[in-house]
Amino acid sequence: MATYVILSKLSPDAFRDPGEFRQIAEKVSQRIKADCPNVRWNASYALMGRFDVMDIVEANSPAEVEKAAMIIRAHGHATTETMLATPWKEFLASL
Repeated sequence: MATYVILSKLSPDAFRDPGEFRQIAEKVSQRIKADCPNVRWNASYALMGRFDVMDIVEANSPAEVEKAAMIIRAHGHATTETMLATPWKEFLASL
């Protein structure tokens, strides 16, 4: 399985109260679990900077991760940027 990083930037109109974000996050999580069973979530982080959320996932194909990112965009009211992440030791070994 390859590792991917999904960076998300929430829309300013996504919610009015920060407490509403929990509902959005739960809806997105349930939808991804149902529609993307081959995407394994490793970690999620709240960020301070250009992006609001970073998810680290594993999948066998980019198409599976693309589908998860589209769900985040549609149901999470966010824009996303997805990157393939190569473990450092594997990267060094390939040089």
